[in-house]
Amino acid sequence: MAFIVNEQVEEYAAEHTTQLDELFERLAAETREKTTAPQMMVGRIEGGFLAALVRLTGANRILELGTFTGYSSISMASALADDGRIVTCDVDPEATAIARRYMDESGHGDKIEIKLGPALETIATLEGPFDIVFIDADKPNYEAYYEAVLPLLAENGVVIADNVLWSGRVVEPDGDASTEAIKAFNEHVRSDDRVVSVMLTVRDGMTLVQKR
Repeated sequence: MAFIVNEQVEEYAAEHTTQLDELFERLAAETREKTTAPQMMVGRIEGGFLAALVRLTGANRILELGTFTGYSSISMASALADDGRIVTCDVDPEATAIARRYMDESGHGDKIEIKLGPALETIATLEGPFDIVFIDADKPNYEAYYEAVLPLLAENGVVIADNVLWSGRVVEPDGDASTEAIKAFNEHVRSDDRVVSVMLTVRDGMTLVQKR
């Protein structure tokens, strides 16, 4: 599913991006079949991009907010060293049950711990540092998630916020609660003098944030 880029261009880019494992095709098919919002799943391009970031940064500890059916978790875990670990948070037991099956089948399941419950409550129990934090959960809480995870971020770590272009609705004058929350989050990051950031037009928009 294309979000910002022309659909044919998006498909071309996907075709020219390495598929990490055929398991992802089956995971994507089951996600489309069994969930009501399969567009929440990251696809080949974004999954590959996340895995590349793990390799490029040498990340060892990762925090993910928004497990869904596990595509992003498994993508990142595939690029971790054997002693690397991911903590991933979600509130949906049905989606995470699918995720757990594919995580274990992938051979990377022992690197991934699922925390079921409100992410802000989970974050309060965690100790840093985390090398990567991937925020891909409910949009009205994005700013709260950002503020909660920033103190846990490693010195050279990166926060990755997904869906920051929100299918282009961020440039429209009015919007629903999620749209307005994304707009507010984007402005919050832009004006935060503690960090540097870059917004990318990958899939539905991703912002990468690092401490100054």
